[in-house]
Parts: sequence; C-alpha cells; structure tokens
Amino acid sequence: MTPPKPATPRGANATAEVDAFMAALDHPHKAVVELLRRVIREADPAIAEGIKWNAPSFRTREYFATTHLRTKEGIGLILHLGAKAREASGLAVQDPEGLLRWLGKDRAMVVFRSAEDLLARRTPLEHLIRQWIAFL
Repeated sequence: MTPPKPATPRGANATAEVDAFMAALDHPHKAVVELLRRVIREADPAIAEGIKWNAPSFRTREYFATTHLRTKEGIGLILHLGAKAREASGLAVQDPEGLLRWLGKDRAMVVFRSAEDLLARRTPLEHLIRQWIAFL
C-alpha cells in the first residue's frame, strides 16, 4: 500500500518528506528503495529528492527520475525529462552495461531485482544518472 503523497515545496530538498513516506511504506523491496535513494543522491551533489507521482523522485532543476514501486520483480527507476513530454533531441546516453529499457524517446527504465543487484550495477547506474542530468 502506498502512503498518501506529502506536499513537496517547489525547489526544496524534501528528504524529510521522503523519509516520512518511506516510514509509512509497506513494500516487499523497501530496503532496495532506501539503498537506491542513497545511491542516486550520492551520484551528484546537485541531486535533491522529493515525492512526485506518489513515489520517491529525484531532481536537479526539475525531476528526472522516479522510483517505480509497482514493478513486478524488484524496484524500477524511471528516468525521464520532467513532468511533461519534451523533445529529446540530443538525448544520447552511453549504456555499455545495457541497464536501460527505453519506454519512449524521452524516458527509460532500469529494474533492480535486489540490493545485491543494485550494488553490483551501482557504478554504471551512477554514470547513467550523471549523463541523464546533463540533459535537463
């Protein structure tokens, strides 16, 4: 069951609100979500978090990634270019590990089946995140 969405002030780092969301979250892969939060925030000091689309989400100038809590196996991370569809010209990321499953021209998903899976692919994920935020 997903807890209700707290209000996230525009432009604020709402880690406390995400912490409250996570405290109320009843999910079989909650520990993987917590680890994913840490990995993403550590990928670049400009990354802040908040609740968007009723899930932990991440932004710099605007939101670029949202956890997908309804993934059948593990936890998904949707990489996107904000709330509205945008022209994705120039969006070319190097993905030598094949982590991305493209969902459209401006969004892709990565799925982690476990904490071990996330830790094993942490370095290429951090590389993807740094490339992705360069397009915002």
